[in-house]
Amino acid sequence: MSQSKLLIHVTNDGVYMENGLTIYLRDEGPCWVIDPGFPPQAQEILEHIRQKSLTCQAIVLTHAHPDHIAGIDEVRDELGDIPVYLARQEWDMLTDGRANLSALMGRSIVTNVTDPRDLPPGETLELDQTFWTILDTSGHSPGGRTFYCEKLGVAIVGDALFAGSVGRVDFPHSDGNRLMHNIHENLMTLPAETRVLCGHGPETTIERERTTNPFILHGI
Repeated sequence: MSQSKLLIHVTNDGVYMENGLTIYLRDEGPCWVIDPGFPPQAQEILEHIRQKSLTCQAIVLTHAHPDHIAGIDEVRDELGDIPVYLARQEWDMLTDGRANLSALMGRSIVTNVTDPRDLPPGETLELDQTFWTILDTSGHSPGGRTFYCEKLGVAIVGDALFAGSVGRVDFPHSDGNRLMHNIHENLMTLPAETRVLCGHGPETTIERERTTNPFILHGI
């Protein structure tokens, strides 16, 4: 594997504008699908995988709110029962619309995943000879995770941190103190130049958020 630049394909739905990602290091290589959400994301992800002749190794989830899991079954229906990685604290959210809060919106969003794999903080996942450390960024949700690759200088943070903001903490299972602790301890301590790929909105950097994000500077 000679390519050392992360290639990122971003898809969005028309309502929540959630960033569903396909990441890989080279055409015709392995990839991860991260947080496939509402239509048309799954079909756009699958089309990109076909165009680039990628092999999907896993669906990797930052957390299991409905806008981050709605496309899982559609992806797996075409690609097969590829592994789904999610923090154990949120496994019930894959199959229970009340747990993932979608039932509160009047439409229960669940998946057919029965065998998710855990994401213990401090452990690593490998993608095409790059290693991604699992960081605890829970608080927006019970088991929120960030995936950080030191070699590539990239952190995939889901809804923990945004450009100029942080994840909502007014959900029944949210914990604002926990989220801010994890952001300060596990994200703001990363190198300043680290690219931050967020679950919604544009990417940012650790330095930009450390110096300008009002929630980082003043709290929530």
